[in-house]
Amino acid sequence: MSSPNGRNNIFDRFSTAVAEWSGKPIAFVLAVMLIAIWALTGPIFGFSETWQLVVNTATTIVTFVMVFVLQNSQNRDGRAVQAKLDELILTSQAANKFVGIEKLDERELRKLSDRLEEQAKALDDHADDIEEEKTSAHPSFSPDGIKPSASEELGEAVDVRSLRSGAQQNETRRRTRSGAISR
Repeated sequence: MSSPNGRNNIFDRFSTAVAEWSGKPIAFVLAVMLIAIWALTGPIFGFSETWQLVVNTATTIVTFVMVFVLQNSQNRDGRAVQAKLDELILTSQAANKFVGIEKLDERELRKLSDRLEEQAKALDDHADDIEEEKTSAHPSFSPDGIKPSASEELGEAVDVRSLRSGAQQNETRRRTRSGAISR
């Protein structure tokens, strides 16, 4: 986060640097090497309690600090993703009521997810009905072999692919959302 003067605060810069560095393969290799060195020094120190305490204390401290560092980084990344999604919602034909839904409680999110699932199923059923209507026996067929629907015969174009695509996108969003909720 930026401070009023435009600079990142020290903890944000520190947590970003640590999160980026700790995710690199060299960090893993370094950790494995340190544990190997510690294990190899066991006979030298007679596998004493002090020898064991060194690694236990070090790993506990590193783990404790990393929880806060990584959570800070994850929180900022999450806020940035939400801001980007909100911008996409606002600039698209999506319903603006979805801006900020990440702040809803679990019950409200579940309710919204169920409602969207029902809408996706209804759209999918509607697309199936149109597709069945197009493929049923009819004397006139379009150049691609699909019979025009009654609404198309009346001059009202219905794009089955876009209806099905919309239903599939809604289903994908629902699954993604419910997967994110259960994590």
